[in-house]
Amino acid sequence: MKLTIVGGGGFRVPLVHAALLADDLIDHVALFDVDADRLAVIERVTAAQASGRRPLRRTVHTDPAEALADADFVFSALRAGGTAARVIDERVPASHGLIGQETVGAGGIAYALRSIPASLELARLVARLAPQAWLINFTNPAGMVTEALSAVHPRVVGICDSPVALARRAAAALGVDAVGPVADYVGLNHLGWLRGLLVEGVDRLPDLIADPAALASFEEGRLFGPQVIGDLGALPNEYLHWFYFRREAGTGGGRGDFLAKQQDAFYRDCPTSPDAALAAWEAARAERERTYGEANRNAAGGFERDPLDLVSGGYEGVALAIMRAIGRDEPARLILNTPNAGRLAELADDAVIEAPCSVDGRGVHPTPIAALPDYAKGLVGTVKQVERWTIEAATTGSARAARLALMHHPLVDSASLAGRLLTDYRAALPQLGYLR
Repeated sequence: MKLTIVGGGGFRVPLVHAALLADDLIDHVALFDVDADRLAVIERVTAAQASGRRPLRRTVHTDPAEALADADFVFSALRAGGTAARVIDERVPASHGLIGQETVGAGGIAYALRSIPASLELARLVARLAPQAWLINFTNPAGMVTEALSAVHPRVVGICDSPVALARRAAAALGVDAVGPVADYVGLNHLGWLRGLLVEGVDRLPDLIADPAALASFEEGRLFGPQVIGDLGALPNEYLHWFYFRREAGTGGGRGDFLAKQQDAFYRDCPTSPDAALAAWEAARAERERTYGEANRNAAGGFERDPLDLVSGGYEGVALAIMRAIGRDEPARLILNTPNAGRLAELADDAVIEAPCSVDGRGVHPTPIAALPDYAKGLVGTVKQVERWTIEAATTGSARAARLALMHHPLVDSASLAGRLLTDYRAALPQLGYLR
């Protein structure tokens, strides 16, 4: 089977490549990127990973037609505008005293206004060049992009590593095998809650919530604390820290600057030897993982990431599980971004949510879930409407829809400020010139 990775020069591509090498499902991986220099660097890193491992044909492309031809799966990891645009996504709201995280609040809206048009262009190419392929979306904001794609492509699914990482850490805190538990997770991308963890048919999450010492042993437990978690009766996704502790979290506008500098240095100075390139990539990845979420951790009193948090097996593991389930009809239960399909009464059927699904050789099937908890209904409903206005703006060019999205986002506190944010974004991001 052939997998095409769009954004094949991206920094995290070697994580996917390593997962493919450890499995035998994919026999051809095609790396496509518009940036030939970045692609060449990642080719050196993946060449070192492949040394002495199983045969896996690896090709690199700057022509999308060559890369997508005959693909069985297409993995989308676009970053329209690159890390330079991410810096702007975060700096603009931070300059107005607002949270500037790249997928939360105004930053996420600006990111989506670039990601959605680029992703729809990709979907049209896939429909023409590889109509049989499944499109696995990891392009952020994953929920919004997947919802836009779902309207035009019959075989699309969105993935995120946050829910699986949360369930894995909760299982470890309970001292149980991370593979066995069944996670009851619901929400939107970067806005969800783990509200149950079944081990041999028994929900063990209440045991964890009632144990302050166990909560203090992993990242989300320390971020939110036993009181908030106890009041909710659930474990929030790490990104909800921006909502529940917006005063303490600050603007969070520096992560893009850090990654832009780090990645520029890595791609510019990466050694020509494949082995040395792999070592340089591993060192940069370790620093990237160690500093991930630093602003939130500092707001929660300051703590270092646990070694378990640095282990790979996140989104690359979810992507591989989807491909195995579909390609070999090996049924799997995964937390994915798919249309609501009547599962949550508050949302339209075509609104994409993040919740458990079953996957097999026939495709992806949303599974029944319990109703939203009372504490989630208002926030999920509001943010989903913001997402739908953002999608409208990205697909029709409506500046009015973009303003409505910014105006109603819970992390933007003024209609006049929403207008200034859009003005600033349009001045700084040429990609938004289509808004009228």
